[in-house]
Amino acid sequence: MDNYKPEILNKICYAELVYERINKKLDIKLSKEKIEALIFTIIKETKASEFKKIGKNIYISNKERNIRLTINSYTNRIITADKLSKNKLKRRLR
Repeated sequence: MDNYKPEILNKICYAELVYERINKKLDIKLSKEKIEALIFTIIKETKASEFKKIGKNIYISNKERNIRLTINSYTNRIITADKLSKNKLKRRLR
């Protein structure tokens, strides 16, 4: 199993539009600095076993915070953050 965590923590970057997307998807209203701090904390707290590479993306699932991050594995750029929710999963399966 590859350990993506150290490289992501050292090289994570953000596109300008991602801040608005994260605020919207997580239903929060944080500044850019606070979003970056939150994302860094989530990555740092999450066990390496919860990092899954599928295609060009790495998905980081933090069940304690109920958040999944999507990061481009080539650029280490955060793409989005989603709430982990059983209801959401049920809706997708219908």
